[in-house]
Amino acid sequence: MDNVDDLFNPSLAAALIKLDPEDGEQVVEYFRAQALLMKEKALLQASVRDQRKLLVENGKLKKDIELLRTQLQDKQRRRSAKALLSPAPPPPPVSPAPTTPVANQPAGATAAVLTNPSPASSHDRRERQSRRRRGERKARPTSDSLSLGAEPRVDVSRLDLRVGRILSVRRHPLAEAMSVQEVDVGGNAPRTVVSKLGGKTHLEELQGGLAVLLCNVKACKLRGVVSQARLLCCSTPDDCTELLTPPTGSTPGDRVTFLNYPGDPDRELQSTDRVWELLQPDLQVDSRGVANYKGCGFQVKGKGLCRTASLTDAAIR
Repeated sequence: MDNVDDLFNPSLAAALIKLDPEDGEQVVEYFRAQALLMKEKALLQASVRDQRKLLVENGKLKKDIELLRTQLQDKQRRRSAKALLSPAPPPPPVSPAPTTPVANQPAGATAAVLTNPSPASSHDRRERQSRRRRGERKARPTSDSLSLGAEPRVDVSRLDLRVGRILSVRRHPLAEAMSVQEVDVGGNAPRTVVSKLGGKTHLEELQGGLAVLLCNVKACKLRGVVSQARLLCCSTPDDCTELLTPPTGSTPGDRVTFLNYPGDPDRELQSTDRVWELLQPDLQVDSRGVANYKGCGFQVKGKGLCRTASLTDAAIR
């Protein structure tokens, strides 16, 4: 294959030309062309094998990198938790002020000076007693509160996002622009969800489909119907709305996670913390239609990313 001319020695070419003087040369050229094609085909197959081998190696390297990144983040969390839980160092002992005897005073006078309380200490005692009668407590210094714990994190790992299947859809009996869905999120019983998908949405198209739900919101009553979760969708300024679609192969109850933000979600989001309101500006759908938080995609582990059907550059609500 390295040299096509080696396949045809002069005696073979001469014999072919002698057997067929008119078409002998064309037959020889045809054999040479076929040999060149076989050589190119062999080179192409070798390059394809090398490419597949590189793809497999790249996949292994990516998995190793993700594993190392997860281990590093776990170590950082353990280190920060250990720093927060470690007791603060005790304050240095305050040595009592040396008492110097006053010269040329009798012993009785000195004893009176040491035993009688100072006017300042008597004033502090009276102030504490009056404060106790009023039911007040002295405020603790801020350094103590800082040593006991830090501010809770505010990132997307606090959201319990899960895949759900919409079992049934109906319009809200008291609000034309709202709808009520029964959704299976992998629990013992379906959850009732009240959403604002009622005005321009064909509700019959939602039944049986998969969606992404926020499951650790506090249950609340919306126009007389208790909603137990939040249905995530994206919308554009011109009021086009679409549900987030989980990747193929997802099942109800699968958790939606974020590679750069590991951690367990809150058991229930407290309304006073306003976690959802603080995170919502960074929940977007990019130009490829992939849902993300600060550039980190919504993913179902081992199955893929959450996307939209057609909308891009939209806000998630």
